[in-house]
Amino acid sequence: MKYLTTPDSRFDNLPGFPFAPNYVEVGDGMQMHYVKEGTGDKGLVLCLHGEPSWSYLYRKMIPVFVDAGYQVIAPDLIGFGKSSKPTETADYTFQKHVDWMKEFIKKLDLKDINLFCQDWGGLIGLRILAEEPDRFSRAVAGNTGLPTGERTAPEAFKKWQKFSQTVPEFPVGSMIQLSTVTDLSKEVVAAYDAPYPDESYKAGARIFPALVPTTADDPETENNKKAWEVLMKMEKPFLTLFSDQDPITKGGEKVLQKLIPGAKGQPHTIIEGGGHFLQEDKGEEIAKLMVEFIEKT
Repeated sequence: MKYLTTPDSRFDNLPGFPFAPNYVEVGDGMQMHYVKEGTGDKGLVLCLHGEPSWSYLYRKMIPVFVDAGYQVIAPDLIGFGKSSKPTETADYTFQKHVDWMKEFIKKLDLKDINLFCQDWGGLIGLRILAEEPDRFSRAVAGNTGLPTGERTAPEAFKKWQKFSQTVPEFPVGSMIQLSTVTDLSKEVVAAYDAPYPDESYKAGARIFPALVPTTADDPETENNKKAWEVLMKMEKPFLTLFSDQDPITKGGEKVLQKLIPGAKGQPHTIIEGGGHFLQEDKGEEIAKLMVEFIEKT
């Protein structure tokens, strides 16, 4: 497998992102980057990003967790951020991403995890929550889910899938802007573009939408069903923090609340004024809500 590494200079002086880089080797010699901040006196928060973002998305939430006494770990998925980027779309599968993230968690020996997951961070994170439940204390899901392909995907997502596979130049920063309510500065948009000097670095970002199970015969349908069998019996505290302006995942919180026992009676909240990337729009608010949730449960 061939992969690229984004030059460090691309990440110089990013607004609001002063965090030192850390790396763990996963797969066949690839480097997974992660942010690690805070002493962790009150526990560990693991933040998993989605498509086509990276750990930069959590820059507003990290200080809130740290100030509250938590250690925060925010990795970049393989193919994103400062992590290694395989150059062929065929190198990326749902299962490989689950395996790479499980390897990351095991190599750091993360335990008593308080999970926050959004978008693909949820697809991957919920699978791992089901496969490694003893490593987790509780979970918070924002604008995400674990599809099995048995329900018709929203029209907005179908359009996104088609666009991602056909657009000549994949516009990462512009897609983040289109999926937020906040007006992002050109410097912030550039920070989301920073991991990708050219199209050869974007194989992961481009293929991810096509890897979401949207048909019942998808390669990951059975694995996701098996994960659901575990999640539907899970009593660990589970909170949903979905936004009010995401056309792709709107209403998905009801499925999680209904099917996961640990979600019963929790203070689920719809975040007002948030787009798909609610961490960008309302990062401080959702971090504070998560801290309250952790400390009450």
